[in-house]
Amino acid sequence: MSLPRIGVVIVTMGTRPRELAALLASVARQDSPAARVVLVGNATPLTDVATDATKIPLEENLGCPGGRNVALELLRDSGEVDVVVELDDDGLLIADDVFRTVQRLFAEDPELGIVGFRVADEHGHTERRWVPRLRADDPMRRGPVTAFLGGGHALSMPMLRQTGLWAGEFFFGHEESDLAWRALDAGWKILYEPDLVLQHPRTSPARHAGHYRFTARNRVWLARRRLPLLLIPVHLGVWILLTTARTRTLTGLKAWWGGFFEGVRMPCGPRRSMSWGTVWRMTRLGRPPII
Repeated sequence: MSLPRIGVVIVTMGTRPRELAALLASVARQDSPAARVVLVGNATPLTDVATDATKIPLEENLGCPGGRNVALELLRDSGEVDVVVELDDDGLLIADDVFRTVQRLFAEDPELGIVGFRVADEHGHTERRWVPRLRADDPMRRGPVTAFLGGGHALSMPMLRQTGLWAGEFFFGHEESDLAWRALDAGWKILYEPDLVLQHPRTSPARHAGHYRFTARNRVWLARRRLPLLLIPVHLGVWILLTTARTRTLTGLKAWWGGFFEGVRMPCGPRRSMSWGTVWRMTRLGRPPII
């Protein structure tokens, strides 16, 4: 059985030098080494980062999906890798066999497009919001899913050539859903594999500037780009109710509504809605695309 070649992509803004150094060391410790590691600096020169990885300093902050696309284009055009592992710069691979396990999973199933890692804090705890399914009581339950976490995952390069890369215009938020829905609609599988662990500090997504605005805007864009017309108002209606119930501050709610109307007004990019067959497939997997 031929094993796929692994590439690694890490995007950083240069604000977490200690965490980045530890992550790069954990990548280097893997018992099945990566064919290529690419480090992208979003509006940071990377001059202080000691690494053998390919460095791509960007003058402009392209956001996480835009920065990742720069590295993915390099790896795609080079033909050096078959699977890309993407990792948050404040994450850590605590096991040394992660890449070997990723290689085995993709070698065993040519229809596998995405493998999602389990994210856990330094105490091994996985938060419910880090489990990519609705019934999130057991983070150790492995299986096919309709979503994955952006912090740690592996992507098939043949899948990316078919589906296209990240939605760079999203900048931050819901780009994983956009890519997951495209992958499912093209017939690829998404696997949640809890034995693949990315250690990550327990933080709130609201720590990011513009969280509420980007989350709302991109939610509208996601629905406009990918859902059948009949499901767009249903999907957005569900999320309006959930957001109203969950958001604890008036400032956050005001920013969310501002982003929502921005998503309605602004161009969302090309519309390629999923088929009703994909809607049914996602429903059978436990998460119809209205939740």
